[in-house]
Amino acid sequence: MWKQFLNKLPRKSSSSKPDLNSGSGLARSVSDTTNGPNGGTACAPRSSASSVKRMSSAVFPSSLVAGIEPLVSFKDVPNSEKVSLFISKVALCCVQFDFTDPNKNSTEKDLKRQVLLDLTEFVGSGVCTRFTESMIAASCKMFAINLFRVFPPSYRAGSGSNSGEAEEEEPMFDPSWPHLQLVYDFLLKFIGSQSLDAKLGKKYFDHSFILRLLDLFESEDPRERDCLKTILHRIYGKFMVHRPFIRKSVSNIFYRFVFETERHNGIAELLEVFGSVVSGFAMPLKEEHKIFLWRVLIPLHKPKGLGIYLQQLTYCVSQYVEKEPKLASSVILGLLRYWPVTNTQKEVMFLSEMEEILEATNMVEFQKCMVPLFKRIACCLNNSHFQVAERTLFMFNNDHIISLVAQNRQAIIPLLLPSLERNARDHWNQAVLNLTINVRKMLSEMDEELFSECEVQFKEEEERRTELEERRRLAWDHLESAAAYQPVTGKTAVLVGLS
Repeated sequence: MWKQFLNKLPRKSSSSKPDLNSGSGLARSVSDTTNGPNGGTACAPRSSASSVKRMSSAVFPSSLVAGIEPLVSFKDVPNSEKVSLFISKVALCCVQFDFTDPNKNSTEKDLKRQVLLDLTEFVGSGVCTRFTESMIAASCKMFAINLFRVFPPSYRAGSGSNSGEAEEEEPMFDPSWPHLQLVYDFLLKFIGSQSLDAKLGKKYFDHSFILRLLDLFESEDPRERDCLKTILHRIYGKFMVHRPFIRKSVSNIFYRFVFETERHNGIAELLEVFGSVVSGFAMPLKEEHKIFLWRVLIPLHKPKGLGIYLQQLTYCVSQYVEKEPKLASSVILGLLRYWPVTNTQKEVMFLSEMEEILEATNMVEFQKCMVPLFKRIACCLNNSHFQVAERTLFMFNNDHIISLVAQNRQAIIPLLLPSLERNARDHWNQAVLNLTINVRKMLSEMDEELFSECEVQFKEEEERRTELEERRRLAWDHLESAAAYQPVTGKTAVLVGLS
């Protein structure tokens, strides 16, 4: 189809220069020309051709492509002209179109699409051993024109994104994505190419370019965010000089999300990029990286929409604990600080993450935080929401956690037994009851003497609590009877003595 399209282009005369004001070789090919039997062209009436020329010249200014015809294939020009052809094709792609109307400028859109495909193929082929500065400058300009834009206000900005229900909403797709995808593919190939010299490229892929690229993570189209994730990772790997700036800029996005807006579409993708960044940190960890953990990753557990990016966040935190086990106790205490006592869905998420972190926690770090940790676990065991209680009991199926509990049973069993006893006696859910009995039996077999002592102590505390409740009930009965026999009239004060 494209060959037929090219065959319809008017042939240039070898003795004359191209007419730069006519827009030759661009969208002029939409004129009603037909192929002759010998491969020549038969022109349509002059009035039709001239009108199309005027349209195409307006869409693609001829000044962009002066000198070399941008529709020519890279294979058809000598190596000495490939750079000029590349720049001409890139300049042609700087023209923008309205993609909300698929019928508007359809021919020009197809032309631009083919040029972008040619550029991507050329960059990926490795024919050019080194990109010149003019090639890099022209490409970065084209990327900025086509990709960097301001997103319209989202009608969901004040509702869904601030709750756990946000992940159930249908994603919104950008109508211009087929075109954007071609530009992103070209950008990805360009950055990943061995022909791009990092020392030369950093001048154009600068701080301003990176900041505007990060702004695109606000896109509501998940396909665009997925492309951006890969491109940001390639930039981080290619330009080492920009790594501190990228980390600082992403940290600022997280700060604004946690402490101001609680609304951002690209948190999961940014965390996924940083998961691979954290896994590449050298040991011992720099203080800057630890600050990122304390001030960014741990507070990210606070927003209501945690479920959208929990998987990526858990991976980042776990990478820190695996790289430096001494951080485990601080991470666990940080999670306890942000524990969601009134949100059962988030509580289940916290329990899952806590189990994953405990798997990477050694004995020394565990002992630093085991008392506040198991006080919280004991509260979760008695939660009336069956999913919270059930998820807490499932933690005792983990062999590493059971090993930690067994070696510190003198401190942990007294914290857990009261909750287990109340569950076995009062919990309404049968699955929770069955799991409670199993965990209770396991702790009993772990240390029967200690378990029996804790049972006796629990029964004594229950008796004291029952006695206290009875005294409180009798006091209220006395108050009610005194009030019944001495009705208050007007502003008369009544003194009631309690024995």
